[in-house]
Amino acid sequence: MTTVAVVSSNHAQGVGQIWQLLLAFALSSIIGLERQFRGKSGGLRTQAIVGTASALFMIVSKYGFGDVVSAGTVTLDPSRIAAQVVTGIGFLGAGLIITRRGAVHGLTTAASVWETAAIGMTAGAGMVFLALLVTGLHFVIVLGYTPLSRWISRHGHAERGYIITYEDGRGVLRDVLSACTDRGWAIDSMAVLGHRADAGGHLPPDRLVTVALRLRGTGTVDASAVLGVIDGVVRIDTGDDEND
Repeated sequence: MTTVAVVSSNHAQGVGQIWQLLLAFALSSIIGLERQFRGKSGGLRTQAIVGTASALFMIVSKYGFGDVVSAGTVTLDPSRIAAQVVTGIGFLGAGLIITRRGAVHGLTTAASVWETAAIGMTAGAGMVFLALLVTGLHFVIVLGYTPLSRWISRHGHAERGYIITYEDGRGVLRDVLSACTDRGWAIDSMAVLGHRADAGGHLPPDRLVTVALRLRGTGTVDASAVLGVIDGVVRIDTGDDEND
């Protein structure tokens, strides 16, 4: 009993804490492998570092001040460091979110980093079952909910944005709007993003025009396939990255 008390007050660098760190490292690496395999930012190295460091912060918060705490003089709140970890990870996640042409990308990646931090903190707190459970639920969300969300978008009354590049002077925009009307899609907004010139800065007759469309209606998730076959359409980019 005396030995245990000494270990607990002397920074607790024991087998239990090493196991907690290794568990956090393993679980966060598994999530990182999933992001890396799918070609997303915040991959293997980022997730492994976030999860392992969060577990270390949690262990330090629980055991790292045993040599300065004394009854009646110095008291510490172990939850304070954990709360600061949550705040700090929020800044890291914000750096992974990208706004491009009015569309937001990287929300799922940022959320996964936040989730990895939580898993690491849970492992560091010794709650092994909860850490394993949330790791399993991560794959339910990213692998199971992705096709489910696509099915809902395809059959529901969805709203989706698209960036369309087409050849000017050929009536392509008229055909695009007509195709949307035929499908029953309402156009909530449309904006011309710019004209693409040649290398000399001139605008040739077959110059390219880029417009942003916001469509609403049933089956708008399939608009890329419908509009992409229109003669004169050069490129279509989705404005909403559902798989980020």
